[in-house]
Amino acid sequence: MDEELPPRPTADARELYEALRDHHGPDAFGSVVAPWLAHATAVGHRAWLAKAAESLCQEDSSRPRHLRAELSWELYALSRVSDVLLLPHQPPPDAGDETPRARRMRTLDQQSALDPAEYLQLFTGLGLVPFRETGSFDPFLHEIVEVEQAEDPEEPVRVTGAVWPGLWLGPLLFSRAGVRVRAGARHAERGVADRSPLYWTFLRRHRPTVDLSQGWGGNSQWRTEFRLDHRTSAGGRVNADGRQDIDAPENLDPAEALLTPVERRQLVLNRCLLRTPENAAALASHTSWETDFYPYGWRLPSSGEAPDRTTR
Repeated sequence: MDEELPPRPTADARELYEALRDHHGPDAFGSVVAPWLAHATAVGHRAWLAKAAESLCQEDSSRPRHLRAELSWELYALSRVSDVLLLPHQPPPDAGDETPRARRMRTLDQQSALDPAEYLQLFTGLGLVPFRETGSFDPFLHEIVEVEQAEDPEEPVRVTGAVWPGLWLGPLLFSRAGVRVRAGARHAERGVADRSPLYWTFLRRHRPTVDLSQGWGGNSQWRTEFRLDHRTSAGGRVNADGRQDIDAPENLDPAEALLTPVERRQLVLNRCLLRTPENAAALASHTSWETDFYPYGWRLPSSGEAPDRTTR
C-alpha cells in the first residue's frame, strides 16, 4: 500500500490559471504568479505534488480510483497553466489559417506573458526539474515545434534547437521540451509533425489541440485526468493508465482502423502523427478525422511489447 498523502493544500492550480486568464496588465509574475506561489509554498503544495506524482506512478497502488483521479485533476490544471504561459514562445498561426482558433490566437493578449526565467521560477518553486536535452530526438521527451525538411527523405530526426524546457515531477514526465528538428520526410513531415492536431494537450498557438476537457462545461472540464508518462528501470510507460489493446479491432473506430499499427503507436508516443497516413485517401471520407481519434485508452508498451521500443 502506498504512503498516505497529507490533506490537499488550499493552493489550487485552477485558480492560478483563471487569474492569469483574467489578468490584462503588465507584470503578471509580480501581480499574479508570485503571490500564488508564495501561498502554495506556505501551505506545502510542493511536497503534496511530489507525493502525488509518486503515487500516480505506482501501477500497483491500492489507492481508490477516485482518489487517484483527484491527484490527476490537480496536475491537469497545472498543465493548463503551463500551456497558457508557453503561448508567447510558440510560432504564430499560419498566415493562411482563418479558422476561429487561429483568429483567437492572433488576438491573444500577451501582456500576461512570463519571460523564460519567470516561467522556470514558478515551476521549480513547485519542485519540478527542468531539462533541455538536445541532439538525439526522443519523442518521450520532445515535442516537435518546427520541422526543417532535409533533402534526403531517409535522414533521421535530429534536434537542432530548444524552444522551451521540459519538466519532470519526480518520476513523472510533467511536460516535454519543445524543440526544432531537422528530418527527412520519411521520418517527420513538415506541416504534419509540427502542425497536425496535438492530442492530450489543452492549447498551442500554432496548431490544433485535442484533449478530454473540450466540449465540457466550466466545472466539468476540470475533471480531466493528466496523462501519465514515466520511466522505470524496465523502460518507459506511456499513457500508463490506458487499459485498451492498441491493436484490438473492438477498440478501434473505423478511422482508427485505417491507421497502420506503426501510425497508432506514433499517435500515442508523439501525441500526433508525424507523416501523412498511408491511408489518407480513405481517411478523407471521415469528416474531421484528424481530431476525432480517441487514443486515450491506449498505452505503451502494449501487450507483448518490451518497454524500450516505445520510448526511443
